Amino acid sequence: MAKSKTTEKEKKSAETSDEYEIMLNYAYENMPKSYFEAERFEIPKVRGHIQGNKTIISNMNEIVSILGRPDEHILKYLLKELATPGEIKKGFLILKRKIAASIINDKIKQYAKTFVLCSECGKPDTKLIKEKDLMFLKCMACGAKYYIKTKI
Repeated sequence: MAKSKTTEKEKKSAETSDEYEIMLNYAYENMPKSYFEAERFEIPKVRGHIQGNKTIISNMNEIVSILGRPDEHILKYLLKELATPGEIKKGFLILKRKIAASIINDKIKQYAKTFVLCSECGKPDTKLIKEKDLMFLKCMACGAKYYIKTKI
């Protein structure tokens, strides 16, 4: 009698395992395709050229719109980090010295990590909130709110 109960348990376990596999496959098939694709928040690489002693970035408007922050804020950060004067004119970022694109890309990624991406959930659905003299990043996805230590 004990043998038949063990066999019965094994049969139920196998059936449960098969049902689980079927449900798991169904869930994977019905997930949105965007879940398996690349990140929805991708910062484009800077495009530009060097003209004399100036570096001109032509896709600054695209970068600013993806970051979702005021262009003045991003500009101020980049100028401070790159230790150079510059300005944004007609969607172009003009830096008044020669700077490699890789360095500018790194600084933009740093900006996104500090001022755009939530440190809790990693999503870009955030807002900058200023309370008195302090700057906070508030995540609209998970509700986290934390102090930004970096000053611009």
